[in-house]
Amino acid sequence: MRVASLAAAALCACLATAQQPSLGLSDGFISFDTPTFSVQLVKDSQTLYSLKPKNGSGFDFIPTDQMTLRQYNGNYHLGDITFRVRAVGSQAWIEGDTSVARHTVTPGIASGSTVASSNLAPTLPSSPLNITRRWVVENGTLQLLFDVANAANTSVEIGALGAPLDLFDPYIGQDAGYVQVTPLLGTLPPLVVTPVGKSPLEGWRFLPEATNTPTAYQSQTFEALYEWQFHTLAYAENEWANATPWNAPSSVTLAPGQTRTYGLQFNLAPSIREIEDTLQAVARPVVVGLPGYILPMDQSTKLFLSYASAVQNLSVTPAGALFWTPNTDARSDAWVGYTLTGHTWGRARLTVAYADGTVQTVHYYVTKAATTVIADLGSFLTTEQWFDEPSDPFRRSPSVISYDRSVNAVIKDDERAWIPGLSDEAGAGSWLAATMKQFVQPNAQEVAKLEQYINQTLWGSVQDSDGSVKMSVYFYQPSLVPNYSYPSTIDWGNWWSWDQEASFATNRAYDFVHVTAAYWALYRVARNYPSLVKVHTWQWYLNQAVLTVKRMTAGDVGYATDGLMDETVIRFLLADLQREGLTANASLVESRMQTRAKLWATERFPFGSEMAWDSTGQEGVYLWSTYFNDTTTAQNVIDSIIAYDPTVPHWGYNGNARRYWDNIYGGKLMRIERQIHHYGSGLNALPLMAQFELSPTDYYLLRVAYGGLSGPLSNIDQGGFASASFHSFEDTLAWDAYSGDYGPNFVGHALGIGVVLIEHPEFGWQALGGTLTASTPTVQVQVLDSVRRRVFIAPLSARLDLDAGAFESFVFDPTAQTLTVTITAAPEGASGAASAPQGRLVVTQTSTASGARLLKPSAGLVQDAGAWVVPFKDGAATVVLS
Repeated sequence: MRVASLAAAALCACLATAQQPSLGLSDGFISFDTPTFSVQLVKDSQTLYSLKPKNGSGFDFIPTDQMTLRQYNGNYHLGDITFRVRAVGSQAWIEGDTSVARHTVTPGIASGSTVASSNLAPTLPSSPLNITRRWVVENGTLQLLFDVANAANTSVEIGALGAPLDLFDPYIGQDAGYVQVTPLLGTLPPLVVTPVGKSPLEGWRFLPEATNTPTAYQSQTFEALYEWQFHTLAYAENEWANATPWNAPSSVTLAPGQTRTYGLQFNLAPSIREIEDTLQAVARPVVVGLPGYILPMDQSTKLFLSYASAVQNLSVTPAGALFWTPNTDARSDAWVGYTLTGHTWGRARLTVAYADGTVQTVHYYVTKAATTVIADLGSFLTTEQWFDEPSDPFRRSPSVISYDRSVNAVIKDDERAWIPGLSDEAGAGSWLAATMKQFVQPNAQEVAKLEQYINQTLWGSVQDSDGSVKMSVYFYQPSLVPNYSYPSTIDWGNWWSWDQEASFATNRAYDFVHVTAAYWALYRVARNYPSLVKVHTWQWYLNQAVLTVKRMTAGDVGYATDGLMDETVIRFLLADLQREGLTANASLVESRMQTRAKLWATERFPFGSEMAWDSTGQEGVYLWSTYFNDTTTAQNVIDSIIAYDPTVPHWGYNGNARRYWDNIYGGKLMRIERQIHHYGSGLNALPLMAQFELSPTDYYLLRVAYGGLSGPLSNIDQGGFASASFHSFEDTLAWDAYSGDYGPNFVGHALGIGVVLIEHPEFGWQALGGTLTASTPTVQVQVLDSVRRRVFIAPLSARLDLDAGAFESFVFDPTAQTLTVTITAAPEGASGAASAPQGRLVVTQTSTASGARLLKPSAGLVQDAGAWVVPFKDGAATVVLS
């Protein structure tokens, strides 16, 4: 099927390059100004050519510089329209699409607020619809309107109607939906596209174009374009029939002569953080979810709504998936609050009906209880994904290997050598997740297997004795493994079916970090749960981690000067070396990281990667720039992350850093598309959370960060299998069948998730990751996050971390500035989790901005390697910090 689609795309590309330009660029433009924008339309097509804010930045929200390459039939532009219509009672849809066979539109009269008008009949096929497009400046705001009239003498049903956009990112929220367009500098004002009248963002449809063109449509340099769909029934009943849509599909019936107007409005927000303020200013509904929209069944979440019209009704699909009660947390009448709990695993759509007829949808994902999800993951990885075939010629046994959920079997063969080859993100991802799971929730049986993997397979097969890490231990070279049966159903002719020499190359720094993480995780287990580890001492695991970092930064490994995914582990490693008093090793790691940081200080965009553009380098660049006090570069990174990482009322897009090519390299369904909760979610959240801890009143950062940190929970299914990402195209809307490169995503979750206590100016005391059981005179919180290892008290700028044990609850006294924490030997609900012999508590003051002093525990506790040792009595202990 893939070969056929590529052939079709190639044919389409040949046809595209053979045709003549049809957009009409040579005939000039219609130019006009609004109070906010300078606007240009192509005169012949009246599609948008340029949209520049009048703020002197020179930024253009339309890719005008690419327009000469996109002036042919089949290229979509803002101002185009697509539809499917049929006579009432008919089964066959008539399709219309202004991009397919362009002809000069018929200009209409521009008067009053209308600055350009055209009838689209010349560029559409014959149909019952007569469509007039208008560009309007209404009260100083630019609008794009489509007057859709039924020109037939019988009623017609419009089953699909959409406006193509060369803009991102969507909140697919019906009447409250919008698209935000954030320049990747992160410092320029963003565009916010909102509906005019009853013009819901019901669907977000991928727009197919030829791929073999100079603009490289659907490639790592050009994700592709999408369409704001007002109605979707005709697609839901056909191409999307096997998917559950984001919103209930709709159609509309027009009587003979009836006209309905649909439209979009273009608003400029002062900054990314002020997008929601802009929505309120243009009278659109605004939603704030704390902590977000991924909801474990043992937690609750808060939902706050702000809109001029009253809430009339709430409903949920599937029925009973969510329960809710009103709350009184909001401190002003501008907000209405609800507390929600999840009761049915999977996707849940909350529909908010307002009194004025506006309908808004808020999208949730319900998981099992948070610690249970992690326990399920560890069990699945070390049982279903456990590969134990001593005769394997590629020396992959024993190991945690990649998995295909669609056939419920490990992946022993794939044309992409790294996937069954235990390295690269898509091959290392499973054992990386398995080892990092032991850091947060060690299990004796799982640790025993992972010690086997590290001692027999990782060290000596994946990794050489000098510390080098292979790109894959699997290869395609039948002459070297004559007794191995490579599947004949696989096409071995692509570049990624590496021979042994290519697979055994050790020049990709990304691979080294995953190995470092595995050693470091087992060091943490050996150090804090010593009875679980049988093969090596904690010193051996720690030294192996240092050896790997040393080899990675020796100067001959590719990409070592780029930011690397999950390298926050190296920062933890450095801290542990310092805590253990291992000065020489700590100095080595620190000096190697400082060399990299000095290079980044010379770059405006810390995007270094093997790809043309990426969202993986930012984690490492921020981390080490902050460590070495380069606040300028660190701020550049934060600005760039919030530009491609939104907060919206949708579990999939909230905190989901932009990524769209990795299904080619790690997925079973191989295509370029926006990936939902790929590893960009968890990893890009780490810098945002770290920055929030330095500025603990920047609640925007916290919301995006917590959305990203929560994302990796949604990837784990009811049996414990973790998918690499969710497919966002509306014909699929499902998790990929391959485990792929989920591991780095889980690293972000493991290192960053916890309970965050804030006193929000609008919503009062809130505990993200926990349940607030009282807020006066003391604030009391039950700890319910998946890891139970981290608590951050924003008013004190204080972070508490457990190397061993689990937080159960805490009480904060804002007046006395004291904190009382209850620690248990193992987290509740985590089946098989080992009990810590003692609690090990680390207390850090992240910022002095609040004037708070560092908390210290009451007398009687001693420190060991930077951690306060907390003895348990009957499996629990209480510590008072003041």
